[in-house]
Amino acid sequence: MIDDASPTFRLSRLSDVLAATDARLRQGEAAAMRPWATGFEPLDGFLSGGLRPGELTLLGGPQGLGKTTFALQVARHVLAGGHPVLYVSYEHDAVNLLERLVAAEAGERAGRDAASLKAVRALVEGDGTAASLSDKLAETPGGAEALASISADLDRLHVLRGGVSTSIPDIAAAAAAIADREVRHPLVVIDYVQKVATSMSAHEEELRMAQVAGELKDLALTAAAPVFAISASDAVGIAEGKRLRTQHLRGASALAYEADAVLVLNEKFDVVARHHLVYGSSNAERFRNYAVLTIEKNRGGMAGVDMEFRKRFDQARYERDGELVAEQLVDSRVFTE
Repeated sequence: MIDDASPTFRLSRLSDVLAATDARLRQGEAAAMRPWATGFEPLDGFLSGGLRPGELTLLGGPQGLGKTTFALQVARHVLAGGHPVLYVSYEHDAVNLLERLVAAEAGERAGRDAASLKAVRALVEGDGTAASLSDKLAETPGGAEALASISADLDRLHVLRGGVSTSIPDIAAAAAAIADREVRHPLVVIDYVQKVATSMSAHEEELRMAQVAGELKDLALTAAAPVFAISASDAVGIAEGKRLRTQHLRGASALAYEADAVLVLNEKFDVVARHHLVYGSSNAERFRNYAVLTIEKNRGGMAGVDMEFRKRFDQARYERDGELVAEQLVDSRVFTE
């Protein structure tokens, strides 16, 4: 008996793909396929321009090393480029994300003199005076300009507060609703991927991540938009003196297989070779101010690239202009301070 139900697969003739591509280019729609810049250099250069539509990019790192900070700065740059963003947050509420955005924007505009995240948070919480946030920020360096700048783009930033039952279909539905409103698909940021709900047991980590990663990749392909997902590390990955690698992420093999690019953060001081500390002790403290971002997988370009970015966590940001790491890095430190 023949099943009349619609097939679950999609066939495409490459002749049709070529014709559609030519039509798109003749109509000046090439921009739809261009990478979406992260705003971090030299990262964008090694990613051939940034996050590519239809691709899944994974960001891992130890707890407390600013994965959310980095992802929000990427989202902010994408917003500034005119694209919408869906930020799926299982860890932070929308007010917390707003505070981080304001502090980071002020820091980028006024540098070290700008208000800290702690100060911005105090202003948002209120001090009993009948003044708007804009009025309060006007008294801080870069504050008013920062709020005005991000306010112009916040209409395109949508926060989905993830809960224990928030799954990929929920995320896909939210992204589709944004696409209908904005007439373009959003960058989807997942913070973080191990929190995405599935029907599987929490003890089946590898199977869960295989399902989630596969569905995120399918979402990226179907929407023709980038997906940027934060990943937590396992117990081995957060062990003292160990350099975090892709294999230390929870559900690593499934995540790495599906991802088109994998980025991993590490504390520079923790992964720099010993001789840089022994023979360059004056630089030791400087190393503590930097995080190393490594491109561990990159289907669209070079991998095995180590870059460093200065941490400004008091302002909820990294400095966007980084450099290639000049020092030798190691996977395991065999000494203690």
